[in-house]
Amino acid sequence: MRQLRQMLRLAGSGTSSREIAVVLGIARSTVQDNLQRAAAVGLSWPLPGELTDDALEHKLFSRNGVKQGTRRRTEPNWPDLAVELKKPGVTLLILWEEYRGSHPDGYGYGRFCELLRGFKQRLSPTMRQEHAAGDKVFVDSGKKIPIVDRKTGEIREAEIFVAVLGASSYTFAEATWTQTLPDWIGSHVRMFRFFHGVPRLVIPDNLKSGVSRASFYDPEINRSYGMMASHYGVGVLPARPRSSARLWPVFHWRITSLPNGVWPASRRIIMSSSRPSFIPCPTASFVSRSI
Repeated sequence: MRQLRQMLRLAGSGTSSREIAVVLGIARSTVQDNLQRAAAVGLSWPLPGELTDDALEHKLFSRNGVKQGTRRRTEPNWPDLAVELKKPGVTLLILWEEYRGSHPDGYGYGRFCELLRGFKQRLSPTMRQEHAAGDKVFVDSGKKIPIVDRKTGEIREAEIFVAVLGASSYTFAEATWTQTLPDWIGSHVRMFRFFHGVPRLVIPDNLKSGVSRASFYDPEINRSYGMMASHYGVGVLPARPRSSARLWPVFHWRITSLPNGVWPASRRIIMSSSRPSFIPCPTASFVSRSI
């Protein structure tokens, strides 16, 4: 702002734009532009004493009738346009023509495409899944935590079984000694008991206790696991091969995104895995915990 005041003072004394540019070390076009702005708003040297630097900047560089931080032209609904653009046969030209039909004074085609591409680049790549209440439960077992027997000092590793209802994220978790078939099926039985019901589908990973042969098109369910599902009247739809490894991060996200009152309990199960837990271990399925 000091340079602007100096520029106006020199111009008021009759100094040419070329000389002002040499004195201040700036381009002549910059001097001419600023002097034109000052003349347009009726400013000349000497400036009013009450005119602060902020007020001077606002008078010279603000756009009349336009709120700072907004665009002068009417903008379309960018999220809706991003969705429409994914439909077959929809092009940027079609969207722009519809936009200009509603707003004749809107952006030109080039600027419209530039703004829409900029909006799409700011979108985070996420996949939204819609789940009906009670329709699916996602189950997984894989993370281990060390358990120390207080009496003997023996350290053993336990497996964490986690089940999450798709719609509500209502979660059940427990730890068992192994991933073998008895523990795997037992965890399902206790899960159904905890939920007080069964879903339409159980989505497990491709653990050998549940899936004898993983396949993208025709997975083979373990016979005992299938008999358990038949007994409870639920379907089993294993996750696609090579995608089951992503189930655990999903479960971990769901657990950590639960209400604050629940997070400490899940943190004790999941995040304490870096250090031994001193828990009595009278049986193989030593803890059944809801989250």
